[in-house]
Amino acid sequence: CAAAEPPELTDAEVVAIFDCINGEMQAAYAKSDNPLAQSYATWQYYSRQPYQSGTHGSRYVVNQANATGRAYGNFEKAGIMPVGTAIAKPSFTVSANGRGAVGPLFLMEKMPAGFNADSGDWRYTMIMPSGQVVGTTNGPGSSNMVFCADCHKVVAEDQDNLYFLPDEYRLN
Repeated sequence: CAAAEPPELTDAEVVAIFDCINGEMQAAYAKSDNPLAQSYATWQYYSRQPYQSGTHGSRYVVNQANATGRAYGNFEKAGIMPVGTAIAKPSFTVSANGRGAVGPLFLMEKMPAGFNADSGDWRYTMIMPSGQVVGTTNGPGSSNMVFCADCHKVVAEDQDNLYFLPDEYRLN
């Protein structure tokens, strides 16, 4: 029993799948009662369409940030993000038969200095489609979020722990 390879999709097909399941994604994450999961859908998009993120399990993601984090749209020139910045990456997968399925919601929130030196004072949270919170930095399941912080540390000095999407998917 091997996992089927996901199909090759056109940009239009990826957008159509996202448009079809976006409401389902929002409802799924809202089950968590996490305030960011309740509000992310109203935030600014910084990706013109979903794209596959190798750092998020090759799931399709979109990049969104709240108003406090609007400098995120400057990408590598964003600088140090202000406290209160929140970034969301809702995700989905596509099966071999082309059906979309809701994946986890990945959240980052910039916290006050001293929150957690190992995470660059970012709080990472991952929420499953069931609404289950897998973990939150300095909260329940915090050990599950060490991987996120460790991965983001690679760009800590130059990019405030932020990875940015490929150029071809950026909204300018």
